[in-house]
Amino acid sequence: MVRTIYWFICFWVKLIILIPSYFKAKKIEDLEEKSKFADKKARSYMGSLLKIAGCETVVIGLENIPMDRAVLFVSNHQSNFDIPLLITQLPGKKGFIAKIETLKLPFVRDWMKFMHCVFMDRDDIRQQVKGITEGVKTLKSGHSMVLFPEGTRSPNGKLQNFKPGGLKLATKSGAAIVPVTINNSMNLMKKGSFKITPAKVTIVISEPIEMTAEMNKDTIKLTEEIKAVIERALM
Repeated sequence: MVRTIYWFICFWVKLIILIPSYFKAKKIEDLEEKSKFADKKARSYMGSLLKIAGCETVVIGLENIPMDRAVLFVSNHQSNFDIPLLITQLPGKKGFIAKIETLKLPFVRDWMKFMHCVFMDRDDIRQQVKGITEGVKTLKSGHSMVLFPEGTRSPNGKLQNFKPGGLKLATKSGAAIVPVTINNSMNLMKKGSFKITPAKVTIVISEPIEMTAEMNKDTIKLTEEIKAVIERALM
């Protein structure tokens, strides 16, 4: 419990320390430079919080990530720590498809906007369509995105059903899909609990899946294919 209390204190204290950087980011007019600056600060901030949580991370398959273009990372979702893990462990700038509730977090929401994150309301179809359109535009601009197609965290680490709608980010933009499997992050903070415990997390990055015209016609089949790739890498 001491670690948990200390972690949450550090979460807010370090966020407050970032306030001068926050105002500096707001003044940067070039969106590319703004996202680079935000990515650098986010990596440092999230990295320190992962260290305090006692997270040991192993990444397998970094060589599978195309470095010359934007991609859509599609990952399973086990913990609130998944976003910090992927921010720090995946190379390059990336935005996340995040739930609308994240907008309630002061400063955090603004840093996420600087990073080109897209906020979606799972209960509002019109807003979802708007979010997909914004995400496609981001990918076409050369900025990678991260999608958690389960929509919510798994309570036991097992894969839940994938929602196919989010994959339109790839089929409409033409960006390759890079499947990502996160193992054991749920033991850092179990769903329904705020207690933080040390854990070793293994992230497996599988080979990219290039988009084809056929995939655009059958999103459900594509969804099952990606789910199978991620599931095979679960440990």
